[in-house]
Amino acid sequence: MMRFERIVEDKKKYLDLLLLADEQEDMIDRYIDRGEMWTLDDGDIRGVCVVTDEGEGVLEIKNLAVATEYQRRGYGKAMIEFISKHYNNYTKLRVGTGDSPLTVPFYVSCGFKETGRITNFFTDNYDHPIWEGGVLLKDMVILERCV
Repeated sequence: MMRFERIVEDKKKYLDLLLLADEQEDMIDRYIDRGEMWTLDDGDIRGVCVVTDEGEGVLEIKNLAVATEYQRRGYGKAMIEFISKHYNNYTKLRVGTGDSPLTVPFYVSCGFKETGRITNFFTDNYDHPIWEGGVLLKDMVILERCV
């Protein structure tokens, strides 16, 4: 049975998973301590999510990762639905991601709509080029949905 557990200590224990969604550790360090972390357990840890309160009713997904061997099995969507229900006192759920053919369609299928972009975010903030789905990530796509 699927269980969600809030992680309050030793968050870096899940660094291998976190790095699947944000591949530079010093970028993870910017939000891991101020965010709330959750794991999804379905016999073992299948996924992890870090969310932050951005004020004005906005909850932001800073990191959402599903272990490679469990991807495309509904765990990412299950995590988003859990987060939406658990944090139902917020009005918006926001995520920023690379303009990738893998991640943007996933979030759109979860009810998110593009609301903006941060130009050159990945090229300006990461110490190496990031490729995903054959695309060099440059801009961050901001997507939102109602909680």
